[in-house]
Amino acid sequence: MRVHELIDILNDQPPDAEVELAVIAPVEDSTDDITVDRYFVDGVLPWQDAEDDDGNEIADGEVTIWLVGGEEGDVNAFLDAIEQPDA
Repeated sequence: MRVHELIDILNDQPPDAEVELAVIAPVEDSTDDITVDRYFVDGVLPWQDAEDDDGNEIADGEVTIWLVGGEEGDVNAFLDAIEQPDA
């Protein structure tokens, strides 16, 4: 999804509606059961990968926007980890 597509979707929603991130995952491979974990969006993080899912190098300047959410301690640990300078 591109940023402009997300903006278009959100423009159709009530401006005072809460935004959450819903992560859908199977409970077990052998059943049709799913679980839904709901999290507030705690932040937005621009991210640049060195390569795409197929292992191809990504051109400089191509940015992905991550909506960051989760359990507070996990989010804080994640943000602390990515803010560490390279060793």
